Amino acid sequence: MNKKNIQNIDDFKRAVSSTVRALANDREIEVSFGTAPAPIAGQVRLPMVYSDMSLQEIAELRGKGDSFSLHKRYHNDVLHSQYKPQGDMAREVYDAIEEARVEAIGANKMDGVAQNLKAHLEKYYNEHNIVQSEESTKAPLGDVMKLLVRERLTHELPPQSARTAVNKLRFEIEEKAGEHLNELINNINDQKNFLKLSRKIITDLELARDIDDDQNNDPGENSDDPTQENQQSDQDIDNDDEMSEDGAEQEGDQSDQEVDDNAAGDQLSELTPEQLMELLKQAQNEGTSPQWDDNDPSGLYSMGPGYKVYTSEYDECIVAEELCEADELIQLRKKLDQQLYHLQGMVSKLANRLQRLLMAKQTRSWEFDLEEGILDTARLTRVVTNPTQPLSFKMEKDSKFKDTAVTLLIDNSGSMRGRPITIAAMCADILARTLERCGVRVEILGFTTKTWKGGKSRLKWTENGKPEKPGRLNDLRHIIYKSADATLRRSRNNLGLMLREGLLKENIDGESLLWAHNRLINRSEERRILMVISDGAPVDDSTLSSNNANYLEENLRHVIEVIETRSPIKLLAIGIGHDVTRYYKNAITIMDADQLGGAITDQLANLFAED
Repeated sequence: MNKKNIQNIDDFKRAVSSTVRALANDREIEVSFGTAPAPIAGQVRLPMVYSDMSLQEIAELRGKGDSFSLHKRYHNDVLHSQYKPQGDMAREVYDAIEEARVEAIGANKMDGVAQNLKAHLEKYYNEHNIVQSEESTKAPLGDVMKLLVRERLTHELPPQSARTAVNKLRFEIEEKAGEHLNELINNINDQKNFLKLSRKIITDLELARDIDDDQNNDPGENSDDPTQENQQSDQDIDNDDEMSEDGAEQEGDQSDQEVDDNAAGDQLSELTPEQLMELLKQAQNEGTSPQWDDNDPSGLYSMGPGYKVYTSEYDECIVAEELCEADELIQLRKKLDQQLYHLQGMVSKLANRLQRLLMAKQTRSWEFDLEEGILDTARLTRVVTNPTQPLSFKMEKDSKFKDTAVTLLIDNSGSMRGRPITIAAMCADILARTLERCGVRVEILGFTTKTWKGGKSRLKWTENGKPEKPGRLNDLRHIIYKSADATLRRSRNNLGLMLREGLLKENIDGESLLWAHNRLINRSEERRILMVISDGAPVDDSTLSSNNANYLEENLRHVIEVIETRSPIKLLAIGIGHDVTRYYKNAITIMDADQLGGAITDQLANLFAED
C-alpha cells in the first residue's frame, strides 16, 4: 500500500479542518482528531493522524470529514424530525435513506468527494460485517437501504464486503418499493419531497403507516367538530403551499451563491495534503472574521450599533481537553472534588428539591370512563355488581412539560482568580449534576482571552499605525467544558481546568454572551435557558485604552437587552460576590457555593414555569 509522508502533522490537521469547514460552509465547526468518544452535534472527530499514513487511510479520513460536512450543509434537522415515522426499524431506514441523499449530493458534484466517501464506506463495511447469518432478515435493513439508495443516486455499486447482504434483500425491496425508489433521484435536492418519498418507501415495506395516515390520525385537542378539522386542514395545506413558494424563491435567490460554494468545495476536496497546507496558510493570512448582520430585524445576531472587532483571526473556540494534558486535568479535578466534598449533602438536597419541582410539572394525569384505552381495574366492581354496566377504560394524558436545554456560561477572567472561580466551577458541577438527574440537557461554556494586553490583535493594530477607535482589541478564547449532548460523567474532569494557573485573563462579556446564545438558539429543545456566572463588568485593558471607557459595557448591555426582549431564550445571571442586577433583570448574588441551593431553586422554578 502506498505511503504518504506527512511532513508536518499539525499543518495537515489544520488543512483538513479548513476543508471540512469550507465544504460545510460553516466556519464554527470544531474538528478534532483521535480515538476519544464521539463529540456532540456541531463537532466532528476524525481518526488519528500519523506521519506515514497510506493514501487509502488519508482518503478514509477525509471521507469521514466529507460525510459530516455534507450532512451539515444539506440536511435540515427540523424538516427531518417533522416526517420521522414511528417504530425503531422504520426510523433506522428513514435515517439511512436521508444519509444516502446528502452524501450522494456531494459525490455527484465532486469527484474527489466521491472517492473519499467510497474509501470511508469501504472501511466501515470491512469493519462491520452486516452478513451475520444465512438468513436475510439478520442483515441490518438500514444499512441495506442506504446502499441501495446510494446505488440509485450515484450509480455506485455497494462495497464488496456488503454486496452479498444487499443482494439477498434487493429483489424483495425492489419488488415492493421499486416505483418510489426510482423517483428519489428526481428529488435529491428537495429534502421535503425526498422525505415524503422515504415515508412511502417505508410504507411499501410495511414498516410504518404512510405520512398522510399519520396526519389524518393525529387530531387536535378539540376535534369534536369535523367541519372545523377540515377547515384547519385546508388552511394548513394553503400555508404549506405558500411556504413552498417562498422556499422556491429563496432557493432561486441563493442558487448563484451555491454554485460558487460548491465550486470552492470541489477544489478543496481535490487537493493533495501539500496543497491543503498551502491553502491553510492563505486562509490564516486572510482571517475568518464572523459576518454579523447589523441589519437583522430581530437583532439576535447583531453586535450593536458602533461596536466592531478590529480582527478576529486570532480568536479561538476550543474544547477543554485541548488546553491541558489528560493527567493534569485529572489532578485539577481532584482538587475541585476536595472543595466539593463538604457540599455533597447540599448537592443531594438541591437535586432532590429541584427534581421534585420538575417532576411535579411533568406529572401525568388520567382520563376516566372512556370507551377505549387501558382497562380501569378500579372500576371493575361496578361491572361485577351490575353486569349491565359497560367496562370502563382510562387513558393517560400527555405531559405538557417542555423539553429543556440549559447553557452555563462562566466568566473565566482574572478577577475570578482564587475563591470566585472555585465557587463558579462548583456551581457548574452542582447545577449540571442536578439538572442531568432531571432529564435536562446542560452545556457548560467559559470565556476569557488568550493573552493579556491585547495579544496578536494589538500587535497587528500597532503594525498598521494604530488607527483610532479600533474596536475590540484582544484575542478571544471561548472554551467548551461540556457539550449539551455529552454526559457530565464524560466531561467532569474538564471542569477542573478552571482551577489551572494561567488560564484566567481578560473578559469581553458581550461577544461571549452572544456566542453562547447563538449556540443555544440552534438547539431543538422547546425551552432554552442561558445562565451566566460572573463577578461583574467586562474588562479588557487593551480595548478600553484605545476606545471609550464604556465601550465593552455598552455592548454588553445591548446584547442583554436583545436577548431579554427579543429572544425566545430565558436569561439568568448568578453574581459571585458582586451584584449583577444592574445588567441582568433576572439575577441573584451568592457569596459561596453553599448558598446556591435556596437561591437558585426559586429562580429555576420561575424559569421552568409554563409560558
